[in-house]
Amino acid sequence: MKEIINCAAYAGGQRLADIDLNNVHDILKEKDKFVWIGLYEPSEAILSKVQDEFNLHDLAIEDAHRAHQRPKIELYGDSIFVVLRTAQMKAERHIEFGETHFFVGVNFIVSIRHGSSVAYTEVRSRCETMPDLLGKGQGFVLYAIMDFIVDRYFPVVDELEQELDVIEDKIFKGKPSRETTEQIYELKRELLEVKRAVSPLIDICNRLMRFDIKSISNETQPYFRDIYDHAVRINEMIDNTRELLNTALEANFSLISISQNDTSKKFAGWAAIIAMPTMIAGFYGMNFKFMPELNWHYGYYAVIIVTIAVCSLLYYFFRKSGWL
Repeated sequence: MKEIINCAAYAGGQRLADIDLNNVHDILKEKDKFVWIGLYEPSEAILSKVQDEFNLHDLAIEDAHRAHQRPKIELYGDSIFVVLRTAQMKAERHIEFGETHFFVGVNFIVSIRHGSSVAYTEVRSRCETMPDLLGKGQGFVLYAIMDFIVDRYFPVVDELEQELDVIEDKIFKGKPSRETTEQIYELKRELLEVKRAVSPLIDICNRLMRFDIKSISNETQPYFRDIYDHAVRINEMIDNTRELLNTALEANFSLISISQNDTSKKFAGWAAIIAMPTMIAGFYGMNFKFMPELNWHYGYYAVIIVTIAVCSLLYYFFRKSGWL
C-alpha cells in the first residue's frame, strides 16, 4: 500500500485539486484554503518532508513515526498533535487495534494511520458532499474522522456484551468450569484494552471544546460535544460490562465451590453407607469363641436383613437431606 493515500486542497467547502506533497507550501500561503493529507505508515523520509512543509515539532514527528502511543492531545504553537486508537472486531471475536495520528494547523490537517485501521475514504467522500460543513475548515475534518473512529467502538463493545451473555448462559444454565473462568479472564483483558483506548477520549474532547485552539474554529468546537457524549456512553457500557463480568466470575467460583461441596457430600454419604456392612462384618471377623448368634439357625439371615435395613435407612436420610 502506498504511503500517501490522498493529498488535496480545499476552499469554500469544495475540493480544488489533488496536489503534490512538494507543492503544499504554495497552497499554505493562501489563507482561504486548507490542505488535507492522508498517510499510511509513512517512512521517515515522508514524515521529514511533512515536517518541513508544515513546520511541525520534532517530538510530535518522532511519536508519529514510532506509533504505539496512548490517546492524547498535545499543543505545539499554533498546531495540535492528536493520537487516537482504532479498534475493529475480526474473526473469532478478536479485536485488532490500530492508531491514527493527526497534525492540525491553521490551514492543514494530516492524518497518519498505523496498524489495523479502516481507510478514511468514506469520511472524505462524505465530507465532500457537505460543502457547508467542510467549509468550516480542517477542524471539521478532524471532527469527522474522530467521530468515525469512535462510532466503530460501538459494534466492538456490543460484540463483547454478547460474549458476556454467552458466558452467563454457561454459568447459570450449564456446568461451571475452569474453561468458563478462562473465558471471563480473556474478556476482562479485552475490555481493559478497549477502556484504555476510549477513556482518554473524554479529556481530548474536553480540551478541543473548551480550550482556545487557533487551528480549531469556534464554529467547529461544539461538534466535539457529540464525540464527547459517545465516548462517555462507551465508557459507561464498558464499566457496566466489567462490573457484570466481576459478578459472573464470583458466581462461577461460588457455583464451582458448591459443586465441589456436593461431590464431597456424595462421597461422604456413600462412604457412610459402605462403612455399615464393613463394620458389621468386622464384628464377625474378631474370632471370639463365644458369640451366641453364631449357633442361631437364622443368625446369618438376620445379619443380612439388619445390614440391608441400616444401609437403606442411611440412604433414605442422606437422600432426603440432599447429600445423595
